[in-house]
Amino acid sequence: MAPPRFLPLKLRAEDVEDITVLSACLQDATLHAADMTFQPRQRRFVMVLNRFRWEDEHLADTRRRLIRAVPHVRVPAGLHFEGVLKVQSSGIDRQDAKTPLELLSILAEPAGEAPGAQLTLVFAGGAAVRLEVECVDAQMQDIGQPYPVRHAPKHKEVS
Repeated sequence: MAPPRFLPLKLRAEDVEDITVLSACLQDATLHAADMTFQPRQRRFVMVLNRFRWEDEHLADTRRRLIRAVPHVRVPAGLHFEGVLKVQSSGIDRQDAKTPLELLSILAEPAGEAPGAQLTLVFAGGAAVRLEVECVDAQMQDIGQPYPVRHAPKHKEVS
């Protein structure tokens, strides 16, 4: 049987509520510190990450019951935030090119004068990047070919 066809995902976030959707699509994405940069002249923060395609998991689970060959999938994706005024990070060694970072969520809250906001990229292990933005203006797009991975990310249940 032919592998499933993957359509690239492209999202835009323009308000705090949109960030919730963006966060869900990027949960468990992996990257290295060198894969993100602040471009102060353009007031842009850019990241390249390997996104786990959660949107395929329901389809994959259904198909796995029939055929065992349907893999879990990651795909390279680009993410950028516009109108970035300030960037702060904690728990990230910018010189460490080998240690992977795992994005858990993106939090958004209004800050300063409307439509200003503070966005916090929360990584496993307590690392974080905080962006102060003029307004919420983010775009994410799959930029490469999907590739199979052995396991889906797992999270400990909190009781």
